[in-house]
Amino acid sequence: MKKIADKIHRVGLLGNSGKAACAQAVTQAARLIRAAGREIYCDAATAKAARLRGNVCANAATLARAVDLLLVFGGDGTLLRAAREIAGSQTPLLGINIGGLGFLTAVSSADLADALKQVWSGAFKFENRALIEARASCGGQPVQQTAFNDLVISRGVTSRLIELHVSVDGEPLTRYRCDGLIISSPTGSTAYSLAAGGALVFPTAEVFQLTPVCPHTLTNRSLILPLTATIRIKVMTPKPATILSADGNVVAELNAGDQVEICRSRRTVRLMHLQESSFFESLRAKLHWRGANL
Repeated sequence: MKKIADKIHRVGLLGNSGKAACAQAVTQAARLIRAAGREIYCDAATAKAARLRGNVCANAATLARAVDLLLVFGGDGTLLRAAREIAGSQTPLLGINIGGLGFLTAVSSADLADALKQVWSGAFKFENRALIEARASCGGQPVQQTAFNDLVISRGVTSRLIELHVSVDGEPLTRYRCDGLIISSPTGSTAYSLAAGGALVFPTAEVFQLTPVCPHTLTNRSLILPLTATIRIKVMTPKPATILSADGNVVAELNAGDQVEICRSRRTVRLMHLQESSFFESLRAKLHWRGANL
């Protein structure tokens, strides 16, 4: 990877302007990048928050097109947003964690200097992650949304079950009576799906995971499906309100009879991982897994 590292001349900085600690980390990164003889770019919001001058791009998508590497400062939510905005770009993302659990933002801001030294020396690897996509008709209006972690169909504020008819590749699966249904990408297995009792999935596995939230039928369990599958979900109940969300962000309100089709997106996200990092190490460190010999 040393030859690839030598080609990283332009480094983008994208921060969560709502986190005060981000500005300090972005400023430190800018100093370290310039000291290494590289050029920095950032989006307008990050430039304002960190008081940086120089190459400023209008948004994340424009920034990704201008740089060889994009550093994302914040939590997993910040990286999820960045991933959706630059989806399909070959520019790699490296997440810098500013507090919180951080499965996707693997590098702690305290280790930023060492992390950049590893980048300059080529001690990293790339990993392509799948995105998933929802297409829906909501009250006759077409909706299309991409997600990195998960797509969720859930009840609104009323504490009543919703009913969802689900089919896979045209074959009926079941009718869920539940608080909601999580359709997660491999990456999203460590997010809402895990909290709802879903399995942990290796992030490059070619699978979907369907996880019902508080199902009325106790035998409804998390289901693993091939990532080539097409999942269709029809809303059967008029009340309570049923919500479609992507990576925790509300996309649309669904009515009885509305259908959502979910499939793998043609676009991917390219992540950079430092050489010594691994998914299993993240599980041990962040979920406090310990065995007899660890």
